[in-house]
Amino acid sequence: MIFIIALWVSLSVVQTESNVDNSYVAAVYEHTLILNPEPHVPISRLAALQHMQKNLDVYQEQAALAAQQGAQILVFPEDGLQGFNFSRSSIYSYLETIPDPQQESWNPCTEPGRYNNTEVLQQLSCMARRYSLYLVANMADLQPCPLKTDPSSPCPSDGRWQFNTNVVFSSDGLLVARYHKQNLYFEEAFDTPPKPEIITFDTPFAGRFGLIICFDILFHKPTVTLLERGVRQVIYPTAWMNQLPLLDSIQFQQAFSLGANVTLLAANIRNDRLIMTGSGIYTPFSAIYHHAHRGDPEEGRLLVARVPVLDPLWVGQSMATEEQAEVLGESTSSTTTDSGFCLKDNCFDSPPPPVSSSFTFTSSMMYDPSQFVILNDTEGKLNVCDGTFCCHLQYRRLKGSEELYALGAFAGTHIVNGRYALQVCAVIRCAGMKTSSCGQEVEDAESKMDIILEGKFETKYVYPSVLASRLVLEQPQHLEKTEDGWVTMKHSNMTGGLVTACLYGRMYHLDNE
Repeated sequence: MIFIIALWVSLSVVQTESNVDNSYVAAVYEHTLILNPEPHVPISRLAALQHMQKNLDVYQEQAALAAQQGAQILVFPEDGLQGFNFSRSSIYSYLETIPDPQQESWNPCTEPGRYNNTEVLQQLSCMARRYSLYLVANMADLQPCPLKTDPSSPCPSDGRWQFNTNVVFSSDGLLVARYHKQNLYFEEAFDTPPKPEIITFDTPFAGRFGLIICFDILFHKPTVTLLERGVRQVIYPTAWMNQLPLLDSIQFQQAFSLGANVTLLAANIRNDRLIMTGSGIYTPFSAIYHHAHRGDPEEGRLLVARVPVLDPLWVGQSMATEEQAEVLGESTSSTTTDSGFCLKDNCFDSPPPPVSSSFTFTSSMMYDPSQFVILNDTEGKLNVCDGTFCCHLQYRRLKGSEELYALGAFAGTHIVNGRYALQVCAVIRCAGMKTSSCGQEVEDAESKMDIILEGKFETKYVYPSVLASRLVLEQPQHLEKTEDGWVTMKHSNMTGGLVTACLYGRMYHLDNE
């Protein structure tokens, strides 16, 4: 299913000429990857090319469909050509040496003879050229030692660098950007670049875009460095394994777009066995996304939408404000929220209830020992603290059910499958009626709530999300940040039961402590 949500204005397919001038058509493709069934077994270059051709044929079909809908930029997911779970040696035949566009100009489609073993680069280049669109794909890069960009860095033991890599081609097939993934996630086939790469590229239709890959989105380099340099449009190929209650793919994709105030073009893999699904086109004002559910056919999904240009330096652009995306094609769900959320200290009709003195307990949420209090009443005010970090909730439960909800707080360093420092406030539906089930994965809920969730964070990087039943995103109706660290999220008029409402604070400055 394709979902559309919008903040502040209702969906409209009618746009003025000036709006079109300050917008562009973006496409992302969630790809059902054709895998190598034995990724740890080395194969010949010919066999690797035959395997990748199966995925390239799908890319070709989707590029044609995107072009028919007017797409000017198309993003494919991480690992979408070769797959994953390779060893360092077994991926070798999939590697191509990708020249650095910052050092030389090369169009693989029109100059195929310049480099050997670049068949995939040539096909991607010709795809971009044939359909006259900017094309972003992810592939495996081989670079000889020493690195031209960093000749003093020590070589890997086998004498070559292997990188998880984004490549970008302009609409005439020119290779315009190459980015090597910085934050690897259990990828033994690849090396971490000796120095983080901060890579952007410019387009004639929307100005500047920045490049990141999957796990990068949780870290300062390169992601926040791009933001600090003024990038407001981010390209995001990913192979993201969903984990509730806080890091479902679309949940954090939207949260990042809102918290960082950027457009995010996110393309994920579809693989049910690995719990991979969830792609979208997000702006601070709207979200067009797809998330498969259990039992859905395991198939790819192309999303195409017109979105406002956010690059402030783009020539001829008057700053995009409260515009939203126009979906090009059929949608299956459309909800619109209203910005008229009360801005007073208390937004509910009745006087604010007293703060409840609830029993605090510890339960695991995302493998982190979090502090919780139960929402015992139909409405109330609650506080919960993890050390000196406290979360505050005012709530009103609108639909009665026997579901158990809790307010949770976590402040500390997450250390399972990655290491990063957090401050988190979250309202969650517990998996059962016991407190020990709070923090476990839940996809469905019946209880709708009006909430005001807030906390005082020691970081300005706080990513907000509201996730409803069956993994439907809701756009928070009001977000407010103060200079002294207070972040407030207010939301009401939910379309479905509440699964999670979260303020996800990333304490980048504490990651190495």
